[in-house]
Amino acid sequence: MKLDNLHGDSAILAELGRRLARCRLNGGLTQSALAFEAGVSKRTLERVEAGESVQLTSFLRLLRALGLVEGLEALAPPDEPRPMDLLRMKGKRRQRAPAAKRAKVIQAKVTEEGRGPGGR
Repeated sequence: MKLDNLHGDSAILAELGRRLARCRLNGGLTQSALAFEAGVSKRTLERVEAGESVQLTSFLRLLRALGLVEGLEALAPPDEPRPMDLLRMKGKRRQRAPAAKRAKVIQAKVTEEGRGPGGR
């Protein structure tokens, strides 16, 4: 199941929990072994696999113990300006987002979906 097809935070957390559990099982690890390796409690791992909310640092520790941290590159790729942007900005890096255009896009989405940020 693709994450972008899921609506709401709880559905995404549940799917991430299932995926993490599958990776653990494919690696032949028990919950206790993975929790120990990651430096988190077994209860924290149980919460993640059940799709409950946990601290981001705990989730990162679990990803690191499973060798999955490199997958975060797709989530937040390194900031590498495009060649045309470098020319236009004369080698300087952008410090702010173009507020007016971005704000209109976000407002349109919120109005269209009838809800606030965060998928609630």
